Amino acid sequence: MSTNCPAAPADKKEYLTDIGQILVREYGTKMYYKTEEVEKAHKKSKWYEGLDFSCWGMSTFSSHEDFDRHHEATGEHCDYAEMKSEMLNGLSISDGYQIFENMEIDASWLDFGEVFGLAADGLGQFVAGIFDGI
Repeated sequence: MSTNCPAAPADKKEYLTDIGQILVREYGTKMYYKTEEVEKAHKKSKWYEGLDFSCWGMSTFSSHEDFDRHHEATGEHCDYAEMKSEMLNGLSISDGYQIFENMEIDASWLDFGEVFGLAADGLGQFVAGIFDGI
């Protein structure tokens, strides 16, 4: 992946859980969070410790357009779909559901079609709908 963003968090599941809980607590339940909100949540988390790799959280919790706008403004070159895929890689459907259920987040915002490079838009919505049905 061509990026000048910092490395991804080692424990992605725990990172997503922690950041997601802060986002819901601070900003309520949303389909997408502003990149500034994700950045603030990261800084309030135990993950901050002076390192800002909040763009990994942005790839999961922010829209593609906001992610790209943020990175254009900062001059970083990060790939939304690749980063989101890496963050969600290894999460089983039940893991993903449990993480987002505990945060009271509607998992349908996960754009699996883009993450997995699927051509059919409906397939991504179908897979995301599985989370809703569990």
